[in-house]
Amino acid sequence: MTVGLGRRLTAEALGSILLTGTVVGSGILASRLAGGNDAVALLGNTAATGAILFVLISALGPISGAHFNPAVTLVMALRREISWPTALAYLPVQVGGCILGAWLAHAMFELPLIQASTHLRAGSAQMLSEGVATFALLFTILGVSRWRAETVPAAVALVIVAGYWWTASTSFANPAISIARAMSDTFAGVRPDDVPAFILAQIAGALVAWLVCWFLFPKEPKS
Repeated sequence: MTVGLGRRLTAEALGSILLTGTVVGSGILASRLAGGNDAVALLGNTAATGAILFVLISALGPISGAHFNPAVTLVMALRREISWPTALAYLPVQVGGCILGAWLAHAMFELPLIQASTHLRAGSAQMLSEGVATFALLFTILGVSRWRAETVPAAVALVIVAGYWWTASTSFANPAISIARAMSDTFAGVRPDDVPAFILAQIAGALVAWLVCWFLFPKEPKS
């Protein structure tokens, strides 16, 4: 099925909005209901994020690939699975969609739309965590799509759910959502000062995953 660029960009925008709206919105509600228990709040945030990822990838994957993530788009362009002009068109849509998603969450919970996070997420452990989380995400996408493509939505949801709990950064693994979360002074936020290092770590993790998967999962020669 050939899908026009307009439909693909619309899918990326919609997915980015709903994904970030869910991440930020569930963090707001979870922190309100958890009574100060961060573990309970994180559990609620995790469940909502995993659930929406499964839905969005299942619904929008056939249209745009359901990237919602510049790191994923970068690797797909390097693998020549999408063209570089298409990849460059995806990036502002993903970032803009994620920002709109954060604003949507603020509006739903009657918070100021424009915010700046004060949530400190600095240090080498956080950066290592973001690199590892992004590596795990891309490894999952490339590996699972090679062997059992129909299970990619579940696999991506599960690797992010796991990442919330086994990485020190709670697995952002997405430059666009990192930018958006810097604009939300809520449970899911990250200080704007910490975002550049997050993005560098995420891109590094994605590139390492691309190289590892190039070796592990070489493309089969055309017959």
